[in-house]
Amino acid sequence: MPTCARLAVPFRPTLLALCCSLSFAAHSAPQPTPQDASNGQALELGATSISAESIIPGALPPVYAGGQVARGGQLGVLGNQDIMDVPFSMASYTEKLIRDQQAETVGDVLLNDSSVRQASGYANQSQLFVIRGLPLNGDDISYNGLYGILPRQIMSTDALERVEVFKGPNAFINGVTPSGSGIGGGVNLQPKRAGDEPLRRFSTDISSEGRIGQHLDIGQRFGEDNRFGARVNLSQREGDTGTDNENQRSKLFAAGLDYRGDALRLSGDFAYQKQRVNGGRNSVFLGTAVTQVPDAPSADTNYAPRWSATNIEDTLGMLRAEYDLNDNWTAYAAGGVKHTREMGQYSSVTINDNLGNAQTSASTIAHEEDNSSAMAGLNGKFQTGPVSHRLNFGLAGIWTEARNAYVFDSAKTPSNIYQPVTGAEPRLNSPRNTPGTDFSDPTITAKTFVRSAAVSNTFGFVDDRLLVTLGLRRQQMVVQGYNYMSASRTANYDQSITTPVYGIVFKPWEHVSLYANRIEGLAKGPTAPEKLGVRTVTNAGLVYAPARSKQVEAGVKVDMGTYGATLGVYRIEQPGAGYSEIIDATTARFVREGEQINKGVELNVFGEPLAGLRLLGGVTVMKTELKGTQNGANDGNRAIGVPSFQLNAGVDWDVPGLQGVTLSGRMLRTGGQYVDAANKLSLPAWNRFDLGARYNFKMDQRDVTLGLTVDNVANTKYWESAMGGYLTQGDPRVAKLSASIEF
Repeated sequence: MPTCARLAVPFRPTLLALCCSLSFAAHSAPQPTPQDASNGQALELGATSISAESIIPGALPPVYAGGQVARGGQLGVLGNQDIMDVPFSMASYTEKLIRDQQAETVGDVLLNDSSVRQASGYANQSQLFVIRGLPLNGDDISYNGLYGILPRQIMSTDALERVEVFKGPNAFINGVTPSGSGIGGGVNLQPKRAGDEPLRRFSTDISSEGRIGQHLDIGQRFGEDNRFGARVNLSQREGDTGTDNENQRSKLFAAGLDYRGDALRLSGDFAYQKQRVNGGRNSVFLGTAVTQVPDAPSADTNYAPRWSATNIEDTLGMLRAEYDLNDNWTAYAAGGVKHTREMGQYSSVTINDNLGNAQTSASTIAHEEDNSSAMAGLNGKFQTGPVSHRLNFGLAGIWTEARNAYVFDSAKTPSNIYQPVTGAEPRLNSPRNTPGTDFSDPTITAKTFVRSAAVSNTFGFVDDRLLVTLGLRRQQMVVQGYNYMSASRTANYDQSITTPVYGIVFKPWEHVSLYANRIEGLAKGPTAPEKLGVRTVTNAGLVYAPARSKQVEAGVKVDMGTYGATLGVYRIEQPGAGYSEIIDATTARFVREGEQINKGVELNVFGEPLAGLRLLGGVTVMKTELKGTQNGANDGNRAIGVPSFQLNAGVDWDVPGLQGVTLSGRMLRTGGQYVDAANKLSLPAWNRFDLGARYNFKMDQRDVTLGLTVDNVANTKYWESAMGGYLTQGDPRVAKLSASIEF
């Protein structure tokens, strides 16, 4: 068997191509004659381009042609994996895609995935992601495999190398998330690292509303064999957004340091991010008198009062180490911490009738958060006869402490979503030294400790054409709740649960993988609140057991070298979803009943099928059903906020005859969805079109890129999502011009 064919590493396609190219070059090159050898002539080989990314141990998986998506990603305890070798659905979006699309936030990047849609957080500025019809909070996104250390609400992309999406429940892969979301899928962010070539890039951009940004990206490797690396990113943006009377200011400093030795690899990431949003438009609630959802107002209308604002500061750091014990075994460990300080004066808009008449309420909220996260593990491979093994052991732990103080204004300001009214700014003074309302010293409201241990083995048969993965993760969750006024503990539970995974991959042909999996998700149970709406709960403080969700999935993946495609069919069963967290009409008890079932078909295409033509798109069709609802009232109905279908169609085209000129376009289409579990209130389907253009050229031997993007070209007005039972409006048209130069 040729050496190339025996390579059993995650980067097999790249290495096979490289080996074959070298073999071809060696066989086709003129062979030196004995006379040449006696004369001491050296055999001269042509220049060969070898990507360090594909041969450095621990490096991220390489990218497809065109550079928009990668061939794999980090799968928690399983480590970096090629998409064709795992029985799961995943996607990994690259730094090049982020720069080409001028994507400022993680949400901007995830617009490229047909399995993902977005919503606003609960009356704040956070981004909520909906994967396979189930929510993922920003607090539950991991950073280089660690949970709990990323900034809250809004995450900049300026220091990110990859945005990786895992589709489906992932309690085994990454462990339970800090806040319990992410049953439909997870997101992992990879920080930038210095490359072998020095990088000095300065970028600036300006939007059609006058918002101006600057970004400096510097990378350099040092020492023998470029073993030491440093990558620093500094950015800031400030100005008006496309929404009326909304202003944003953001600052970021991020440093990534790394060392790569023969056996030891070390890295450290440190970041500070500060965000301020003035007059931020957020979600809209529906009152009980609404019998038909009013049409969305014009795309740039802002129904939030001008006095609303939020300030968020995040400081984080993490360290990671990997050590190759030998050629087959690698040990790793990582740890990180984060401190968050958030201060906001928020508004909440509730529509009272079908005409859009509404009322606005106000609140002042201080939030502080201190999190610690750690993990360690061992990855290895060995052979027993004809069977190969990839064995993985992992430990993980998350410690979180949240502190809050808040004051609510009982006054309501009459308004209308079509003709908003900004009332007088409320005076929500903080009584200092009063527990629960002292904004300078918020009270502890929650502590969470989650730890887990995982083990898995992937058995390889028939030269690894058949791969069977079996694994278990044992998880312990300790959750404590506190009364924010008295700081006394009101809830405490300690639960342990085991979540298995079963997966199979079969490769009948070189470029095709058939796969199937059964995997589970795990979310900590809710705590009965003191009030739900206007009603007082009689069993306040009751903590429910963790909810175990289950998924079965099967599909096919095609990898044609420069492009690929995936087709999958899945079914997710999620017990006690948000629709059933209600008050019993008779006993006034907080009730958690029922089950939500999401079934779907996903088709995705990506890569560069023709030179200069890059495709990135897909379609997801979903059917959802409620079962076991209270008294069977909503059995058989669709779940809240789950669209009937989601369609993405993106193209990136290098214009022939115009060197360096690229045109791009993207269409997003989302089907109808319901706002309530009774299926009496619904949102219509919506479309959005985005356009872009780039021009790459050299000026004094320096690479220069000019870019133009226009989001929501038609300035379409639409309700984007009903996830959570409230409305999120789609963003208005925004054009942005950018320029970058490498020096």
